[in-house]
Amino acid sequence: MSGPLGRGRATLIAVAVVLAWLVVGAVAGPYSGRLGDVATNDNAAFLPADAEATRAQELSRGFVDRQTTPALVVYERRSGLTDADKQRVAADAGRIAKLPGVVGPLPPPIPSADGQALQVVVPIDDAEGERIGTVVDQIRDITGGGADGLTVDVAGPAGLLADLIEVFSAIDGALLLVTLGVVLVILLIVYRSPVLWLFPLLAAGMSYALASLVVYLLADADLVTLNGQAQGILTVLVFGAGTDYALLLIARYREELHRHERPWAAMRTAWKGAAPAIIASGGTVILGLLCLLLSSLNSNRALGPVAATGIAATLLVMLTFLPALLVLGGRWAFWPRWPRNDRADPRAEHGVWARIAGFVARRARPVWLVTAVLLGLLALGLTQLGVTTLGQSDLFTERTDSVAGQEVIARHYPAGTGSPATIVTNQRTARQVTEAAQGVREVAGVRPVTADRAAGGPAAPPLVVDGRIQLEATLADPPDSDGAERAVRDLRAAVHRVPDADAVVGGFTAINVDTTEAAERDQNVIIPVVLAVIAVILALLLRALLAPILLIATVLLSFAATLGLCGLLFRYVFDFPGVDAAFPLFAFVFLVALGIDYNIFLMSRVREESLRRGTRAGVLVGLAVTGGVITSAGIVLAATFSALAVLPLVVLVELGTAVAVGVLIDTIIVRSLLVPALAYDIGPKVWWPGRLARTNHEEGRRDAG
Repeated sequence: MSGPLGRGRATLIAVAVVLAWLVVGAVAGPYSGRLGDVATNDNAAFLPADAEATRAQELSRGFVDRQTTPALVVYERRSGLTDADKQRVAADAGRIAKLPGVVGPLPPPIPSADGQALQVVVPIDDAEGERIGTVVDQIRDITGGGADGLTVDVAGPAGLLADLIEVFSAIDGALLLVTLGVVLVILLIVYRSPVLWLFPLLAAGMSYALASLVVYLLADADLVTLNGQAQGILTVLVFGAGTDYALLLIARYREELHRHERPWAAMRTAWKGAAPAIIASGGTVILGLLCLLLSSLNSNRALGPVAATGIAATLLVMLTFLPALLVLGGRWAFWPRWPRNDRADPRAEHGVWARIAGFVARRARPVWLVTAVLLGLLALGLTQLGVTTLGQSDLFTERTDSVAGQEVIARHYPAGTGSPATIVTNQRTARQVTEAAQGVREVAGVRPVTADRAAGGPAAPPLVVDGRIQLEATLADPPDSDGAERAVRDLRAAVHRVPDADAVVGGFTAINVDTTEAAERDQNVIIPVVLAVIAVILALLLRALLAPILLIATVLLSFAATLGLCGLLFRYVFDFPGVDAAFPLFAFVFLVALGIDYNIFLMSRVREESLRRGTRAGVLVGLAVTGGVITSAGIVLAATFSALAVLPLVVLVELGTAVAVGVLIDTIIVRSLLVPALAYDIGPKVWWPGRLARTNHEEGRRDAG
């Protein structure tokens, strides 16, 4: 939309752009409901290639004809199992063994020492992939829920996976509908128009369709690994960020309609003014997310490109499709509050924020000192933010069948039964490694893998593959507990001390241990890189060094305050046991990348106004004209991430809460008070060493208001 255009030609261009995007939407739309077809939720698939659990898993493949994931069917009667109960267990096992995907024959049921429980281990072929969930559902249909005092639950890794698949299946339905509903309600409140809300919502939907198509193609070609967590984050990120960008562009467009008679002329000026900030904002988020490619965890590396693709698609749509829609809508899009061509001062429509700007001007230093101290006090809550491995019973916000089953297993068996640690070692050192493993206090028992697993016992000879044998060490604690992780670390230390054993320890718990260690390494590597990337972008955008340093410092303070407040909320309100090891990194990337957005929106406008009015006056005008739209954008983003709470998974509820709290702190405290007060108090030097720092156009503090 550059250069002199006739009204007819501008309309034709806008119509062509809209029609082209509608064609794209028709092609891409169906893929938004098909992302689940290319998603995987297998934790082992996300491990780094050099992790010990990965090497153990690769070596273990030679000991079985087919890799399996066990489902543990556990029957419990507190008064003691009856003969009828045992007959039912045998009948159920016979029917389960005939299910497609179940690797038979099944080993005999395992009785508990107290006679109150029986456990059936059901190996499910890993080749079933996501259909493992379907097989588990069929097992649950066969066993039923129990009756007359007998309870039946399906637990183990396969049971957990089935419950996770069921949770993530809500992404294409419940999560999407809740997100759309939240955005719609907020847009209606912000615009108070029965028409205008439709434009950003259509553009956000188009962004999601385009992002879904690209992500589907990448995942289908095995170029990225998509899991349910990344899929959920993609949904809320696209709608949240897309609505933010739309709000900023529409606000600038409304301003320019007061100065231009024709909508296309107003949009051309608005686009030139808003696009650089939107592009810088989106580019910051994209580059911050792509820093996750430095992660040693495949899941983190996958989330980076998936989320970055969503932001890139959103930028493209919001800077082409949305402007064309708004040009076609003209002033009627704002009905009943039409912006008239009256050349009104942009501050005239922002009375509340003009008064806040005046308050900042009168009390600049006390404002930034008080807000900084307040954020520092909130940061003290970090002491309550316990980073841990969430156990299976703590993974969901509601009690699932796999959780109930694991609790039964823990009551009647060594809690690690059915999910042992695997030890692969040289045959000639098998005895020494077995003795070393048995010497670990948290290990309940060690047995070799035999050619016939169902008959494997003390007399059965161990299976030898390429001069190696595999041992199974049953842990005394539940496989996803802190105690089990300590046991695996002790077990590794013990077997690694055996000379020439070349022993490696794997299994479900070992995967969790290696994932936690990789997450800690990622934080130390990725966080400094993200900060460096953001600093470079801010320096280029603002053409200064001091301002970017101050902005990053305020965002880091906001991040610490957010985690501190979340630590208090998670412990004393939500009663969560802690946060997952990956939570701090995810929270940092999203909060810092998204939080810096609002500072970019504010300070890019402040710089633009400072060129005309001087720094202090520019700060006040920038705060007044952007305050409303940025606050609205923050509320939208916070609300969309809060929609993650519809998924009954603690890690996503925690992430959604953290982003929502952090964005609100950024918009209400940091961007509205702390940053403007700091910039106003420092004055022109905030642009050091840029040209604006040396200008004589700076107005005095007395005249700036």
